[in-house]
Amino acid sequence: MEYKDYKVWNIEVKNSVAWVTIDNPPVNLINMDFLADMDRFFNEVKKDDDVKVIVFQSADPDIFISHFDVTALTDFPEEPGPIATELQGWKKYFMDFRTLSKVTIAKIEGITGGGGNEFALSMDMRFGAIGKAVFSQTEAAVGIIAGGGGTHWLTRLMGRSRALEAMLGLLPYSAKMAERYGWINRALPADKIGPFVEMLANSIAYVSAETIALVKRSVVVAEEMSREKGLLEEGHLFAIAASALDSKGRMNEALESGLQTREAELGPKRRLEEMKKLLGDIF
Repeated sequence: MEYKDYKVWNIEVKNSVAWVTIDNPPVNLINMDFLADMDRFFNEVKKDDDVKVIVFQSADPDIFISHFDVTALTDFPEEPGPIATELQGWKKYFMDFRTLSKVTIAKIEGITGGGGNEFALSMDMRFGAIGKAVFSQTEAAVGIIAGGGGTHWLTRLMGRSRALEAMLGLLPYSAKMAERYGWINRALPADKIGPFVEMLANSIAYVSAETIALVKRSVVVAEEMSREKGLLEEGHLFAIAASALDSKGRMNEALESGLQTREAELGPKRRLEEMKKLLGDIF
């Protein structure tokens, strides 16, 4: 599938990885053009069997995604409406990305805050460049709260106290502090984040699409079900995976290639050394 004529998103697919570059000057706001591209891309990529991994990055070296367009918020009615009965708008898409049967990664090399941070939080993984990435969730400064899931995702990732610190303290967080708090997966040197994310994305793309979907489904179950019910569901999903012809073929191929021999079982140690030579001691 070709992804052409988007307004502020540029999309290139290589080796089953869709690289989405956000280019919405001057400050990469989440505005109507951004939302239109997000809607179109989600509905196209979810049907694209050639894409297994999606990496979001920015064309702006200083800003990943800033926040939602505040001018649109000033037109809110003076009286709030009733509580919605289902997710709508950008919050719906943020949740949909979490359950999409493809892996989503945010490669953050600049500032991200407000809705931009919530967009990143809706991804499966987040990586921040040391000395360049800056994180915040400071809607309270203008009298509002995070409305795209930020209060929930930050609390789940960091715990109650740190989430309150982030949302009411009005402070920016470096990539290193964001990693320490659990906000992102890893803080990486600015010259290593690109090669690392590319290596990770390509490694994930080696996994079958069916297995990726089952792993993500089981992780969602782990978040939302009780422990016992979740483990029962995991067992069912394992059975689905183990019975698949592709899985049987991969297992037999691995056994024929030496799996369970001492030489093969020491393979991860050799690969780790190779990665250290390529990217330094970030593992």
